[in-house]
Amino acid sequence: MVFNHTAEGNEQGPFFSFKGFDNNIYYLLTPEGYYYNFSGCGNTLNCNHPIVHQMILDCLRYWVTTYRVNGFRFDLASILGRNEDGSPMDKPPLLQSLAFDPILGGVKLIAEAWDAGGLYQVGSFPSWNRWAEWNGKYRDDMRAYIKGDNGTANLAAQRISGSRDIYESKGRENASVNFLTCHDGFTLYDLFAYNDKHNDANGWGNTDGNNNNCSWNCGAEGETSDPAVNELRLRMVRNSFALLMCSRGIPMFLSGDEFCNTQFGNNNAYCQDNITSWLDWRRLDKYRDMFGFFKYMIAFRKAHRVLRADLSGGVMGFPDVSFHGVTPWRKDGFGGDEHYVGVMFAGYERDKGAEVVYVASNAYWGELDVTLPELPLSMHWELVCSTWQAEQKAQHFESRSFRIGPRSVMVFLGR
Repeated sequence: MVFNHTAEGNEQGPFFSFKGFDNNIYYLLTPEGYYYNFSGCGNTLNCNHPIVHQMILDCLRYWVTTYRVNGFRFDLASILGRNEDGSPMDKPPLLQSLAFDPILGGVKLIAEAWDAGGLYQVGSFPSWNRWAEWNGKYRDDMRAYIKGDNGTANLAAQRISGSRDIYESKGRENASVNFLTCHDGFTLYDLFAYNDKHNDANGWGNTDGNNNNCSWNCGAEGETSDPAVNELRLRMVRNSFALLMCSRGIPMFLSGDEFCNTQFGNNNAYCQDNITSWLDWRRLDKYRDMFGFFKYMIAFRKAHRVLRADLSGGVMGFPDVSFHGVTPWRKDGFGGDEHYVGVMFAGYERDKGAEVVYVASNAYWGELDVTLPELPLSMHWELVCSTWQAEQKAQHFESRSFRIGPRSVMVFLGR
């Protein structure tokens, strides 16, 4: 839902609707009559004016009651919390109304918790325990870690374990929508095929679109015939999706990522009605193995609730979530030069018994020798995922020691 701006632009723009109805009511204006531009699109809707507030409520109620829409994601949602003078509000009337509205009480409300005016509210969006958030910190921290940036291991551990550093103290453990890609920016394939955006076809001299993509081309910019680069790119895609599916929170991935869809390095393809922005379903045949890997990881997540929820405070002396380096049990965090992160989830379900999942991620460019935590005598480790290969098959694991390849992820299940 884009309730933050309209197509009427600024004072130079056309008259389509709200400018003609009542410009002073529908838009945020400076004292001189110019348009505040917190949307980056020329104007900003005056969402907390009673008239606009009511219009938004009427729209959402209509779509829920008439079309049975069961959830909404709000674009640049921080704008919905700005006052008529443009300042952020502590308790925005519109957001509070949406949170407590009787008709909207059963639908999902998801906020893109920032705007183009510099307001960033990930973890602090006014929610009344009703709003979930696109976790932009998950995207940024995990992208940096996966491509091997120094000083990101601690942040990655927090993101994988549910961003407790952001949400737990506020009692909002279920607020995080985890994602690495969305309709804005690079596709997951392009994230590892391009260092820079390539938006020249958009007509703005490559000045549009985000410059801070935190991407890595794996050694060659764009398409290449180098088999080593191409294999590394596919492994990086598998790494990314494996970690997303093994992270606490609500996972979201971009349509087409499951078959390596590309926008040829264009990270702002909204204006392209051609193969750049279309889903190229021919790539599903080319990347059938990747499609199978995505299905496998989704099924694994569904099968093991310990990845999705805190189950009875851990099991058999294990905490619910614990961090590990190449040796087990890291309570002092990870150093700035470390690139290995192990996260273990433990819990107990009445119908399944004990569940333990250990996620091993190596963002280092060399292989590492790792030791798993010791399980009780009644349990053994099973390797259920290794991104070093495309096809996955569970393997009984006799030893606690293993070697993880460079830039790869392995997932173990305690049975």
